[in-house]
Amino acid sequence: MPSAEPTPASVDESDLVPPTRNDEVARSGSELIGGPLGRRALLGTSWWNPVRVIALVAIGVFALGLVQKAPCYDGAWFFGASSQYTHACYSDIPHLYQGRGFADGLVPYFDKLPGDMQYLEYPVLTGVFMEVAAWLTPGSGSIQDQEQWYWMVNAGMLMACAAVIVVCVSRTHARRPWDGLLVALAPAFALTATINWDLLAVALTASAMLMWARGRSLAFGVLLGLATAAKLYPVFLLGPLFVLCWRAGKWRDFGKALGGAVVSWLVVNLPVMFFAFDGWSKFYTFSQERGVDFGSFWLIMAQNSSDPLSTETVNTFATLLMLLACAGIAALTLTAPRRPRFAQLAFLIVAAFILTNKVYSPQYVLWLVPLAVLARPKWRDFLIWQACEVAYFLGIWMYLAYTTSGNAHKGLPTDGYHWAIGLHLMGTAYLCAMVLRDILMPERDVVRLAGDDDPSGGVLDRAEDVFVLGAAAHRPRHAAQFDGPQVEWGSEPGTTDRSL
Repeated sequence: MPSAEPTPASVDESDLVPPTRNDEVARSGSELIGGPLGRRALLGTSWWNPVRVIALVAIGVFALGLVQKAPCYDGAWFFGASSQYTHACYSDIPHLYQGRGFADGLVPYFDKLPGDMQYLEYPVLTGVFMEVAAWLTPGSGSIQDQEQWYWMVNAGMLMACAAVIVVCVSRTHARRPWDGLLVALAPAFALTATINWDLLAVALTASAMLMWARGRSLAFGVLLGLATAAKLYPVFLLGPLFVLCWRAGKWRDFGKALGGAVVSWLVVNLPVMFFAFDGWSKFYTFSQERGVDFGSFWLIMAQNSSDPLSTETVNTFATLLMLLACAGIAALTLTAPRRPRFAQLAFLIVAAFILTNKVYSPQYVLWLVPLAVLARPKWRDFLIWQACEVAYFLGIWMYLAYTTSGNAHKGLPTDGYHWAIGLHLMGTAYLCAMVLRDILMPERDVVRLAGDDDPSGGVLDRAEDVFVLGAAAHRPRHAAQFDGPQVEWGSEPGTTDRSL
């Protein structure tokens, strides 16, 4: 029988993998707080265990992100169209409090909105989240006061989601809890956390990944279905999971996951679908009808063309590109010399959707941060990618400042914004390339260097392959028979592998 992923309670302290012992960047950065962990450091004998420390760090960094929005909270949201961009503190949340009828007590999906939007354009579970925040918002005072309160209430609820995310990431790879620190300290995570409501779906997805790592297939499916009821992207994780289960012959577990996802999604969506179909379908029709928008390579093409492609044509090409990416990931999964880790493929499939989609809002980086940490917890590559995302975060607001400042032209012109988009695309593609290299050369995978197989794989961890293609079909079929090089984690820090 394949061994199950150990729970944190069953992992001995000596088995933990601190990044300061095998990551040059993490070790150098640790000098700011006293240097790398020593060989005799006590990691789990007090209240200050890694998960609690990381959760507190995440809350602290999240709070810094709130401080960064202070110029808008003090008036830029209300009294200046361009100042909220020049201060890079824009958020959808206060604007949609009135713009989507919450200030007037309208019921999402059931009550029509004034203007062209007609209905709330968000998935049902996100709409519930928004409505709960509206219930908790004081209805007294000016509309500006209410919008400020609405943002603060949402910020508190989103902070809870952020804490859930870092705890789940820290516990998914039982031997690598400190990897969660990458999520907690990610600058793009803090900067974009309160732009929109994406953290709800990210928290549910991270919880689902933890459940799969623990071998709880049905719970994974239920949580993934709920995540898909909050945002579309989590459903893509079922694709690589299907191919992984095909290679390992884990059909029963995939069936539980799929069944749980379908049932939980239906439980949330069916009541609204039945009683308010027009409102429920707005999210899906809006996604199809929406034109080429910020952050995508499609926008660069459109703004540099005298005859840009129609929305329908872009939808078709974007779908074809995504299908090609899915086919490529499936082929990679079945032909790789060693079965890829679930987190690696989860990151690649979501990154493919982001790279091919016709819009990239700055908060979409939140979708990738936990998956990137689980896929390749290498500080250097993660920080390179984050630097590109921070550059894009600043670029889009400076571009909007330029377009809304009239003849003053304060901000970044169109060509400069295209360079910011290019940085985002190259940064994401770079991290995808590093993950692909780890899959094709598993001996370079930082997670597998310690002798692990697939810590986030649950029933896939060290499972025997039953279906492979190409050269992989002629290699030893049990993961344990071709583990990568072992690293003695109690050795001196100087033994770090610098080739990663």
